[in-house]
Amino acid sequence: MAKALVVDDSRAVRMILARILRELGYEVCEAGNGREALEVIEAEKVAGRSQMNLLLADWNMPEINGLDLLKRLRKNPELASLPVVMVTTETEVEQMSAALAAGANEYVMKPFTKEILVEKLQLAGIHP
Repeated sequence: MAKALVVDDSRAVRMILARILRELGYEVCEAGNGREALEVIEAEKVAGRSQMNLLLADWNMPEINGLDLLKRLRKNPELASLPVVMVTTETEVEQMSAALAAGANEYVMKPFTKEILVEKLQLAGIHP
């Protein structure tokens, strides 16, 4: 089963995203910020390799925000190809461009529906 990590400082948003991803067949892990996400990725390694297949990250979070998390993932050769979808209230074109330039596979604006999320995953080639 594919594994997804949902990173958002809102417990409610994590629950919504996790439910949708489980319906799509993912095993879901959660983190409340970028620092926790890095810890979860490390804890989920098997034989030194990441088991994550998808990461959905909010932009605005304490400690390590979503954009900084994305940049750290892209600098790590082992995690550089991990599909990352930004799920955020940041709707400015400049911010969307910054996330995509930093390596985000796709960008979902809150509020969203299951259909929008599935469509974005499909556009990014992440989910059939």
